[in-house]
Amino acid sequence: MNRRDVLAALSLLFGPAPAFAQGVGYPSKPVSMIVPFSAGGTADIFARMVGEHLQKSWGQPFVTENVGGAGSIVGITRIARGTPDGSILGLASTSGLSINPTLYGAKLSYRPAQDLLPIAQISMVPNVLVVNPDKIKARTVPELIAHLKANPDKVSFGSAGVGTSQHLAAELFKQMTGTQMTHVPYRGSSQMVTDLISGNIDLAFDNVPLLLPQAAGGKLALIATATAKRAAFDPNLPALSEYLPGFEAVAWHGFVAPAGTPKPVIDKLSAEIRSFMQKPETAKKMDEVGAIAVALGPDEFAAYIASETTRWKAVIEAAAIKID
Repeated sequence: MNRRDVLAALSLLFGPAPAFAQGVGYPSKPVSMIVPFSAGGTADIFARMVGEHLQKSWGQPFVTENVGGAGSIVGITRIARGTPDGSILGLASTSGLSINPTLYGAKLSYRPAQDLLPIAQISMVPNVLVVNPDKIKARTVPELIAHLKANPDKVSFGSAGVGTSQHLAAELFKQMTGTQMTHVPYRGSSQMVTDLISGNIDLAFDNVPLLLPQAAGGKLALIATATAKRAAFDPNLPALSEYLPGFEAVAWHGFVAPAGTPKPVIDKLSAEIRSFMQKPETAKKMDEVGAIAVALGPDEFAAYIASETTRWKAVIEAAAIKID
């Protein structure tokens, strides 16, 4: 046997060993978990919850780092450019994985399908259509649509920023109802909700966790959820799909890693994260903040990202939304 044959035989014998070892022995050092949003939000809460579980299970630190900015682009770019050995992963969302590619096109500093590997989808956060009760007297979807058609471009809606799931939910609503409203974008939801309460804007779509306390206090009025069916947090609140078949506009979160991260590492992370998300106590914690626990694996998550990208691309193009 010549030297080349010997090397080939050794490669066949020992080649798979490093990846396998990384899967079995992973993690052998601290892991950085990038959250591309500021601390305190739902993504931050979810990442720390999962990170704490992984740390307890595997005995290595899973350190959450908040790297916000530019609609999650800064943080996701850092994930995409990280060392693909399992030492870095991150929690991305609808905007970062399925909206930004259309909004920014070639200017985007990462390509989800090429630069990132899906690990697991962990959550779905319902968006809710909410109005200022003093500015908008409508309390049902048909009443609101009638009001908007009678007052084209006279009603303002807020969002957490151009191209966010909240913004696109409203654009989808406009497209499906043939109504016109004026968009007022904010840098995040906090100030938007404050202005909605004070009457500076009239209505909005936003994530449930921020709205429930205000609605309970009578400062805001919930009209309908943007989920495919009625949400568990309030079964009496109708879903928009009951009036607009096919309407769905939810926020979601899932873990990703840099492309090239060994499959055994991805599989080990995915299995442990999904197991945690399926625990009754985890579902209860998610429900307490108005979210739904999800446990999709890498392939299912990748397919969901692709379907969401296609759906939101159509909405963005129909609304002619541009990012300068």
